[in-house]
Amino acid sequence: MNAKSTSLPSSDASDRQLKLPLVDSRKVFASVSMKEEKPFDFLRTVFEGVIAGGTAGVVVETALYPIDTIKTRLQAVRGGGQIVLKGLYAGLGGNIAGVLPASALFVGVYEPTKQKLLRTFPENLSAVAHFLAGAIGGIAASLIRVPTEVVKQRMQTGQFASAPDAVRLIARKEGFKGLYAGYGSFLLRDLPFDAIQFCIYEQLRIGYKLAAKRDLNDPENAIIGAFAGALTGAITTPLDVIKTRLMVQGSANQYKGIIDCVQTIVREEGPPALLKGIGPRVLWIGIGGSIFFSVLESTKRLLAERRPTAREDPKQD
Repeated sequence: MNAKSTSLPSSDASDRQLKLPLVDSRKVFASVSMKEEKPFDFLRTVFEGVIAGGTAGVVVETALYPIDTIKTRLQAVRGGGQIVLKGLYAGLGGNIAGVLPASALFVGVYEPTKQKLLRTFPENLSAVAHFLAGAIGGIAASLIRVPTEVVKQRMQTGQFASAPDAVRLIARKEGFKGLYAGYGSFLLRDLPFDAIQFCIYEQLRIGYKLAAKRDLNDPENAIIGAFAGALTGAITTPLDVIKTRLMVQGSANQYKGIIDCVQTIVREEGPPALLKGIGPRVLWIGIGGSIFFSVLESTKRLLAERRPTAREDPKQD
C-alpha cells in the first residue's frame, strides 16, 4: 500500500503507484514502499488536509445532525424515560463552528503524520502507521472537539437554548473545566475510534485498489468509508455511552468518573444500557463515514489536480 493513495489521488499518482511492488502475499497487512517516492511537501500536505478535512466535516455534520441528536437523547435518558423528537437541529450552528476547525485540524495533522510514519515504519507495518496517525490526529482535534461536544450535547438534551448561552453559563457554573467535562472518557472513545476507523479505511481502500488494479471512484470510497465507520461505531458504543453520561451530567455530578459511571449504569440499568443508541450510532456513523470519506477524497483529488508542478515533474513518472 502506498501512502500517496490518500494524499495524492490523482490519475498520474495512481498510475505511478500501480507500477510499484506494493504487496507481499506473505504479510498480513498491505506493504507500503516509500523508497521511490519524492519527499512530500509538508506545508502543502497540511494545507490540503485542513481544507479537505474541514469541508468533509461540515458536510457530514449538517447532513446527519438529527440522527446524532436522537442518539444523544437515547443515551442520556435514564431508566424507562421517553425521548423528545422536537428540535433535532438544536445546537447545529454552534456545533459547526467547532466541527469545522476540529475536522480541519484532525486531517491536517493526520495526513503529514501518516506519511512520516509510513516512511519510518517497516513496509509491512502500514496498518500500525495508519493506526498511530489516527490517534495523533484525534489528540490534536480533541482540544476543539471536547468543548464543542459538551455544548452540543447540553443543547441536544434541552439544557440551553443557544451555543453562546451554553458556553457562558457552563463557564460560570462549572468553571472553564466544565467545557472539558468528560475529557478522559472522550479520549477513551475517540482515540480508539479515530485510530481504528482510519486504519480499517486505509487498509480496505488500498487492498481494493490493488485488487481492482485502478484508482477508486467516489462511490467505492463511500462504500469503504461506510463499512469502516459502521464497524468502528458498533465496537465503541459502550465508550460513547459513558462519554455522553459524563458530559451531560453538568454540576449534578451523578458520576465520580469513568469507572463509577460504568458501575452505576450496570447496577441501575443493567449491562444492555451500555449499548444504548447503538442503532442510531451505527446508522449515523456508517452514513457519516460514507459521506465524510467520499467528500474527503474528492476534495483532496481536486486540490491535487491544481498543484502547479505535480503533473510536470519527470521524476514522478
